[in-house]
Amino acid sequence: MIHSMTGYAVQTGEIGRGVLHLELRTVNSRYLDMNFRIAEEVRLVEPALRELISARLNRGKVDCRLNLLPSTTAPREASLNRALLQQLAELQAGVRERLPEAALLSVAEVLRWPGMLGDEGFGADTLQAECAALARRALDELLATRAREGEKLAAMILERVAGMRALVARATPLLPQALADYQERMAVRLREASASLDEERIRQEMGLFATRVDVAEELNRLVAHLDEVARVVGKGGAIGKRLDFLMQELNREANTLASKSVSTEITAIAVDMKLLIEQMREQVQNIE
Repeated sequence: MIHSMTGYAVQTGEIGRGVLHLELRTVNSRYLDMNFRIAEEVRLVEPALRELISARLNRGKVDCRLNLLPSTTAPREASLNRALLQQLAELQAGVRERLPEAALLSVAEVLRWPGMLGDEGFGADTLQAECAALARRALDELLATRAREGEKLAAMILERVAGMRALVARATPLLPQALADYQERMAVRLREASASLDEERIRQEMGLFATRVDVAEELNRLVAHLDEVARVVGKGGAIGKRLDFLMQELNREANTLASKSVSTEITAIAVDMKLLIEQMREQVQNIE
């Protein structure tokens, strides 16, 4: 199984009088690049989330958003965090001892203090555990979407591989006639050169003939690279970088085939190959 780097998942879970809302989005990237947007009241769970994500994903740009929202089902009665209130009172007394002119905190300011209302239902350990469970469910969902997308990418790549094989099969029987036609043209040009005893031109024409006529090696390498692409896709796993390298090699051989071609038909086949390779390369960029 191969995985796309494009995916989306969202999970929610109640905790105390609030609701945790976790959203994961991933797109393609050369490396694993994580970006977190986390509400301040749950910021302490970021290291654990980073560890969970890096354990499950190898590549991709990951946007992780975590918020703690008011619950619509929890009781509406508000309760004070008395431990935090005591700490706040002691801090205020210490400040006013050194700065007697400092203004007292208002009731509204105290009630808006982070964690003052509704925090008695859970502590840091509970928050860590709930966020970890939420992240695992979100990652399961994300990986499932990336796997489904990866399955489609694999099918598309194998379809293009089959198309490339068909083009190689078309080109192979054209080689003998193409070489014969080119050799005949060369013979005419050499006879013209021999008539004027132009030895330098003879050497040039023979060198050109030697470098241009034989494209069988390029076709053989194309077949070998296509076999490797099919093998890698069948093997699965984190294969994006390997496939990207193979696309470069396929493109190199197709370019050489086009440059050495002595037949318009073979040139057209090389162009069709480059189109298929480019289609595969675009999709390979999305594979983990």
